[in-house]
Amino acid sequence: MLIGVPKEIKTLEHRVGLVPSSVKEFTAKGHDVIVETGAGQAINFTDADYEAAGAKIAKTAKDIFEKADMIIKVKEPQAQECAMLREGQVLFTYLHLAADPEQAKALLKSGCIAIAYETVSGPDGHGLPLLEPMSEIAGRLSVQVGAYHLQKHKGGLGRLIGGVPGVKPAEVLIIGGGVAGFHAAQMATGLGANVTILEKNNARMRYLEDYFHGRANIIYSNLDVLERYVVNSDLIIGAVLIPGASAPKLVKKEMLSKMRKGSVLVDIAIDQGGCFETSHPTTHDQPTYVVEGIVHYCVANMPGAVPLTSALALNHSVLPYALQLADKGWKEVLAKDPNFRRGLNICKGKLTHQAVAQALDLMREYAEPESALQ
Repeated sequence: MLIGVPKEIKTLEHRVGLVPSSVKEFTAKGHDVIVETGAGQAINFTDADYEAAGAKIAKTAKDIFEKADMIIKVKEPQAQECAMLREGQVLFTYLHLAADPEQAKALLKSGCIAIAYETVSGPDGHGLPLLEPMSEIAGRLSVQVGAYHLQKHKGGLGRLIGGVPGVKPAEVLIIGGGVAGFHAAQMATGLGANVTILEKNNARMRYLEDYFHGRANIIYSNLDVLERYVVNSDLIIGAVLIPGASAPKLVKKEMLSKMRKGSVLVDIAIDQGGCFETSHPTTHDQPTYVVEGIVHYCVANMPGAVPLTSALALNHSVLPYALQLADKGWKEVLAKDPNFRRGLNICKGKLTHQAVAQALDLMREYAEPESALQ
């Protein structure tokens, strides 16, 4: 199979779909790989590094899309990339379609086979193995960026997240105790903040309670609890995920007026539409905006801030799946593996993930993924 790796073009996105060591795994198994020139340059992987791993270098993204049987990326294809996709071509990347109807329509029109990292499930249907590494990074980054934007010159209220002797630390509220929320809590407790995690799953609450052992408050989440904790928090991190679907809008606009001016909201769920009613996507060059005196950080590719770490972590997770697609073909692999099949979001003009179709109000375009494998 011919694998194509274009350079990422989303604003300030420096990750790369395959690093040279991953390319070597493909070429060692007899596959061909073409990489757009400069695709890894921002994280110090040169064209020469890719050539040494057995790849050929293409001058333009157009060359990649015209020739490759499978495109491996990091972020969702931008409009000009969607226009270059062709019928029957496999696209393997993050998509986050529930919050992006225009991308969904463009992919449907292209006739491609779009497999989303974020909806591939783990063994027995548990976990999201291709989303987890980026959730871990986003969770840890959320506390870093939240602490930074709490500084007065960044629009924050001027509180040091860990406090000092005689002055209390910041109150950090983490909504959702999954992978991202757990890693956010690790960072926040490590910095000395007063941390509260809101969670609904009883088994997960027990796990969090056992792990943090009093270093974080684990509270069952309901509307009353949410409203009370929001108004007393300095930093709120939204880390709620429903695989494939739009994130629920948990923090309403009217709650903001009751919060301390200069408090910070960090929305990790922004790729799926965000879990704050006042969220809208931002970029690394303009990461924040203010509503009702509350700073909002809603960067849609947070792990892109640390692209070297992120690209390596992502490759470690994606590589075994990508090799299967290359070795056996997408139909055979997805037919045999129902967990991998959950990653199939779009196939030859049909939406094949029910939660995505429902979120986009496009059930008329929905087809059972099994039917696409016929």
